[in-house]
Amino acid sequence: MTTPTARLPTAAEVLVGIDLSGRTALVTGGYSGIGVEVVRALAGAGAQVLAPARRPDKAERVLAGIAGVEVGALDLADQASVAAYADSVAGRRLDLVINNAGIMACPETRVGDGWELQLATNHLGHYALVNRLWPAIGEGARVVSVSSTGHHLSDIRWDDPWFAEGYDKWLAYGQSKTANVLFAVHLDELAQQHGVRAFSLHPGAILTPLGRHLQAEDLDAVMTLDDDGNPVLPDFRSPEQGAATAVWAATSSELDGRGGDYLEDCAVADVVPDGPQTTSGVRAYALDRDAAARLWTWSADATGVDAFR
Repeated sequence: MTTPTARLPTAAEVLVGIDLSGRTALVTGGYSGIGVEVVRALAGAGAQVLAPARRPDKAERVLAGIAGVEVGALDLADQASVAAYADSVAGRRLDLVINNAGIMACPETRVGDGWELQLATNHLGHYALVNRLWPAIGEGARVVSVSSTGHHLSDIRWDDPWFAEGYDKWLAYGQSKTANVLFAVHLDELAQQHGVRAFSLHPGAILTPLGRHLQAEDLDAVMTLDDDGNPVLPDFRSPEQGAATAVWAATSSELDGRGGDYLEDCAVADVVPDGPQTTSGVRAYALDRDAAARLWTWSADATGVDAFR
């Protein structure tokens, strides 16, 4: 059950009483939507924040008023760019990594060797980034992946992950968001022996530039209906509230000793049965450990990167 937005905290409120001085956080997509508020809150609590961006000039302008932020160049859809950025921060310790950047329901676009853009960006870019940064991710660190209830739309399409047999932008988005959850599940399994834990989350419904590709018929296609067939409008929250769960996942002592969980509204989400997309909860297939291990192996083969081999 989701919490009414009036009672939801902001990212800054989550961090009240938490001192992040001397700690370094990395936030992808930190110059748009909830990413700006994640960066603002972490920096406000004393963290040094690395904010790699596909458009670093824009990121510099957006984040100019926030002290303690370093902008770099990173295109998650370009594996060479991922490698170059990881090399640029080699030797630094990272205490928090928040994989926030993403695209949603974009027109069919191919990158590299024909990779579908949403899976390439939302999952494989972050997969490769974290693996390349692994030597810098210190004991006690947390790695947080921003997913969404969009993962309800599709499990991993093992027979055709690249949509060679016909593109559907919503299924492609859903697959990429399921991949975000499965990535956190297996990363946590691999990393916890090194004192590093991983989580994924749904930030809630927020009006941000993420929806820039959407048209009226797109909303009809994914609209949640109640038992009487009437549309259930999402309870939109502010970007400051939307950033709260990511910041909570990265810093809260309530999660000490845990890992691999899917979070929402600053709490561990309930597992919900398969069916039409709902406004909350996590599908069991997104938490399946065997599927998570299979996706990790597939991703390692696709990118040529695996820090744990």
